[in-house]
Amino acid sequence: MRYGRQGLRWVGVLLGTIIVLTGCTYDAAVQRLSLAEQSEFYTYKKVMTSSQVRAYLAKATAAERTAYLSQVGLAQRFQALDPGDRDTVLSGQPRVGMSAEALLFVWGDPYYTEGDARRYAHWHYLGSSMMLGESGNRYRQSSNLVDVYLVAGRVVGWVDYTPSGGGEGEEGGTRR
Repeated sequence: MRYGRQGLRWVGVLLGTIIVLTGCTYDAAVQRLSLAEQSEFYTYKKVMTSSQVRAYLAKATAAERTAYLSQVGLAQRFQALDPGDRDTVLSGQPRVGMSAEALLFVWGDPYYTEGDARRYAHWHYLGSSMMLGESGNRYRQSSNLVDVYLVAGRVVGWVDYTPSGGGEGEEGGTRR
């Protein structure tokens, strides 16, 4: 039994080390990009899958990275946004009236959804609306929630709240 616990401890240390080194590798790859490329990367990062992020960062040149965005259709998705939505995405902060598609670029995929965004929906994010633009959903930090209201494919508002222990939906927070 003693070797079992010790073995599990070493497996935990090894997995933790791999996670830390993977994060360091990711950060180092992003830091190697020029400031213009970092800006481009952050524009698209929240709508990219993890494999797309790895493929993008593995490209040798800025031209290859930009071509990759077109190859996977992300550049076209961004260009299809109306000019106001593109400006909103580049600012990193949501606004009332922006399209649901633009919100995906700003905050990423919601943690879960209710309804149909083309009609009436709620998109739920983990984290604070002040931090979602920087990092997207905070899957490891769920003490704060953001409930986004969409009507006819447009953001009509959102509420930050900290759920009480009693039940979901009890709101206390900032209304937009």
